[in-house]
Amino acid sequence: MKILMLAPEPFFQPRGTPISVYFRIKALSDLGHRTALVTYPLGDDVAFKDFTIRRVANLFRIRTIKIGPSLMKLPLDGLLFARAFWELLQGRYDLIFSHEEAAWFGASLGKIFRTPHVYDMHSSLPQQLDNFDFSKSKLLKEIFLRLERFVLKNSKAVIVICRDLLEYVQKRGFGEKAVLLENFVDFNDFEERPWPADVIEEQRREIAPGGEKIVLYAGNFEPYQGLPLLIEAFARVRSRAVLLIVGGSKPAHDEMREKAKGLGIGDKVVFVEKVPPQRIPLYLLLCDVLVSPRVSGTNTPLKIYSFLKSGKPLVATRLWTHTQVLNERIAVLAAPEPRAFAEGISFALDSEEAQARAREAGRLAGREYTYPKYLEKIRETLNKAAGGFPAARN
Repeated sequence: MKILMLAPEPFFQPRGTPISVYFRIKALSDLGHRTALVTYPLGDDVAFKDFTIRRVANLFRIRTIKIGPSLMKLPLDGLLFARAFWELLQGRYDLIFSHEEAAWFGASLGKIFRTPHVYDMHSSLPQQLDNFDFSKSKLLKEIFLRLERFVLKNSKAVIVICRDLLEYVQKRGFGEKAVLLENFVDFNDFEERPWPADVIEEQRREIAPGGEKIVLYAGNFEPYQGLPLLIEAFARVRSRAVLLIVGGSKPAHDEMREKAKGLGIGDKVVFVEKVPPQRIPLYLLLCDVLVSPRVSGTNTPLKIYSFLKSGKPLVATRLWTHTQVLNERIAVLAAPEPRAFAEGISFALDSEEAQARAREAGRLAGREYTYPKYLEKIRETLNKAAGGFPAARN
């Protein structure tokens, strides 16, 4: 199939939706399809067989785009729509495959050009208004709800990335179009060789020179991630350990560093600025415990699947964002408050039971979260949308 993909994101950058887009493109390429991606002017180029990038012009000299809803995206989305329209005028496509808010005009273009449309629903956009505290306007939320219904109605297939979104689409009356495709593929799945033992040990000594155990947080510093909760909890941990925080920028680090100093643990928290996703496996290998202190939202964090594959004990807040995937057989779940989360970290550091749960998590991931299963879900989506397509290459 010849596929036009629309992604209103800086691509490629190592953050949630662009990583998901990356692996959608990889899967389509591996299945033998040709994909043209219309996207923002920001980001690094990537190379796949039968894949091209069509970037919109950076007429407004935008240099960065924050995560979540943003007024800055409006002019870029206008340009993206125009470029997508032009692409469809220039040549016939078998499928339009849209991410996030690009689905609003992807579905419209599908109607105009009589081309099947797939909506890759990474989140409910009306819910994002609340999650990112973008607007409290009831009118704006109603507009978003109507636009979302238009997209769901005019899409042949809808990819949902977690059980919460699946239930949401079902309640809206479009469950028959939905395909649950969790974002469980990561760069570590395609790593040809592991990091050498001496490199891992050298990094461990640099982070924990006293031989302490290492607790790892990896991710951005958005409020929903719960970094203040994590810092406050770690101040209560009595085990001999260091908290390693990977991600974010220096200004965000400075704020959290001051908080750690105020709690008397400034020397126990190590910060590493955002790194390429291909380097994250190194930190997963050298750490002893992983944490996900998220305090709001309903989507499953993308990193949870990498954490489960690592075979390391995982401590997460006992909230629906986690419990739609995690349970007490494969993780340590704790209430989203400092004392309970601290107890969870201590349990994970010192308990053989936590190690047993981590081993069970690794076995689960080895069965359920594999690239062949990911490809099966992509095939299912394309079958719903277009009713058949060329067989995968061997």
